[in-house]
Amino acid sequence: MPRGDKSSYTDKQKRKAEHIEEGYEKRGTSHEEAERRAWATVNKESGGGNKSGSGRGKQENHESSRKGGHKGGSSQGGEKRSAAAKKGWETRRKNGNG
Repeated sequence: MPRGDKSSYTDKQKRKAEHIEEGYEKRGTSHEEAERRAWATVNKESGGGNKSGSGRGKQENHESSRKGGHKGGSSQGGEKRSAAAKKGWETRRKNGNG
């Protein structure tokens, strides 16, 4: 089986990858990068291609789907804190209480 062959994936995995890919493309990711990320997510959640049939699959972990969009934080990181919160953090950091 050549590299990149998707024949060992179930229909459900293929649909899931397509849906994830569409989400990335809506957010401005190129088609190639969106497809790569989508299949990486499917592989991480389901452990790769599964053979069909009762009792042949493994349990899936959906942690990566739950994290999506939250893990990276935001570009405005420190700007969301008030001046008092920033000052308090600096004091705790200097005193070793943080």
